[in-house]
Amino acid sequence: MAQAMRPNTVGGLFATDGKPHPLQDTLLAVTLVLGITAFVTAMFHNLHLLSSWTGLVGILTGAYGQWISETTRERFGLIIGLGASAVGFFLGMAHGGLFGGVF
Repeated sequence: MAQAMRPNTVGGLFATDGKPHPLQDTLLAVTLVLGITAFVTAMFHNLHLLSSWTGLVGILTGAYGQWISETTRERFGLIIGLGASAVGFFLGMAHGGLFGGVF
């Protein structure tokens, strides 16, 4: 009986096409770390400089990662990191901004 063969995608966590994607995986990890940092520090009013800057850099790295991503798993992680970065950035801006009232 003939059956359709499907590729085994269980082995790789980030690459569903079976190829390594080191740049995309690095951008994913950086975006997630920056997003978590921005999100957590945004909950504290006096850490608005850290949350706004990490959020801004997380948004930029996540956007570039989305632009060059090749698999759905990469895009999923990047969207999570982008969302956390955006929330951290916007709350950091609401608490004092990128320069903290210097300008």
